[in-house]
Amino acid sequence: MGGRKKLSLTQMERQQMRQRAASRRGAEVREKRIGSIFGPDVKDEAFLEELRKMKVITPYAIASRYNLRLSVAKQMLRELERRGFLELIAASRYTRIYRVAS
Repeated sequence: MGGRKKLSLTQMERQQMRQRAASRRGAEVREKRIGSIFGPDVKDEAFLEELRKMKVITPYAIASRYNLRLSVAKQMLRELERRGFLELIAASRYTRIYRVAS
C-alpha cells in the first residue's frame, strides 16, 4: 500500500527549524478583531453628520469605520433607508450602495 515516505533525519531537522521560525514570526502577526455587536445610535446627529460627508455609503465602509460586524452595519443602513435619510442607488445580491437622500 502507498503512503508517505519517511523523512530522513536532516529533513526532519530542517522541518522543525522552519516550524520554529514560523512560530516566532507568528507572534508578530496581528490577531483577528471581531467587530462590535452594537453600533452608533441611528438618531445621533454626529453619526448622521459623518454619513452626510460620504459620497456613497456601503455596509463595508460603515463596518470598517465604526468597527462593527457587517450584519449590524447592514441593519443600520436598512433602518436609515426606512426612515428616509438614505436612498438606495444600486443593489446586488451581495451588497447595497446608498447615498444621503436630498
